[in-house]
Amino acid sequence: MEKVRLIDLPKIEDPRGNLSFVEEDNHIPFKIERSYWIFDVPGGQIRGGHAFKEQQELIIALSGSFDVEIDDGKTKKTFSLNRSYYGLYVPASLWRQMQNFSTNSLAMVLSSTKFCEEDYIRDYQKFLKFKEI
Repeated sequence: MEKVRLIDLPKIEDPRGNLSFVEEDNHIPFKIERSYWIFDVPGGQIRGGHAFKEQQELIIALSGSFDVEIDDGKTKKTFSLNRSYYGLYVPASLWRQMQNFSTNSLAMVLSSTKFCEEDYIRDYQKFLKFKEI
């Protein structure tokens, strides 16, 4: 859990509009293999609810806000994301779920792996058993 952290991304302010960016192996400790985004989440819905055996992620609220709850099997911690120049680094082997999405929120996720269904742990009891290893 101690490796989970908010990363302050570069922010270039300009009267015409601000700019932020992220670079692999610079701002985040992995090579980006995939990116995906979550949008149009209906009120009250929860996304995630799984862990990855290998995949690391950086989660950014590009627009709006949402909470990310991280669970290592013993401790839970909630991070509120609401600025596009902060990213939440989530190492592998942690349960995560996203909730409390504001209207028109947009979550960008940068992943260290290509999609692989076998990397997912979708059952919480199996996750707890995996953590015993």
